[in-house]
Amino acid sequence: MLTSSPPNERHKELYQLAESQGGYFTAKQAATLGYASNKRIYHVRAHNWIREHRGIYRLALFPEPERPDLILWWLWSRDRSDRPTGVFSHQTALSLHDLTDANPAKLDLTVPEHFRRGVPIPEVLRLHYGDVAAEDREILHGVPVTNAMRAILDVWIEGSLPKPILREAFREAMKRGSITKSQVATSQQDAERGSALTEIRKGTK
Repeated sequence: MLTSSPPNERHKELYQLAESQGGYFTAKQAATLGYASNKRIYHVRAHNWIREHRGIYRLALFPEPERPDLILWWLWSRDRSDRPTGVFSHQTALSLHDLTDANPAKLDLTVPEHFRRGVPIPEVLRLHYGDVAAEDREILHGVPVTNAMRAILDVWIEGSLPKPILREAFREAMKRGSITKSQVATSQQDAERGSALTEIRKGTK
């Protein structure tokens, strides 16, 4: 349902929303605040907003975040209720945690098993399907990212990086305190991850 806020109040509400998302917002979020289609077109033509992708805008005068690409594609992962569902993971997460020099050509994004979009998947993304529990994620650059433990295990199981690189990443994460004893214990309770963790730790002693 559209709001009936006066223009100044509506602008303030949009700014506050965009501020929490690095200056970005979706068409549906704007519509909820009272910006109908014709108003959205006007603001783009007036250069107040920049249309970054289908259904995703950015406030033109808002300072660009350090990683605008992450916010853009996180918003792209929204479901039918306009809620972003993606979590950056695998090699992308390792890179964001600064645990590897690998610079993947695509952004790894894990989305729920049921995630579907009626448009082609952008070439910049490599989607993974599965659940990421709240305890397996943290916020970096304003977006959800799998924690160091989950990222290392995902890449180990996937086999997309050499094992010595991942063992070194594990050592470094442990040294920094990025991996906790609780996370290790939880991972050991899962058969596949527990087996992977055992193999990783064999080479780090």
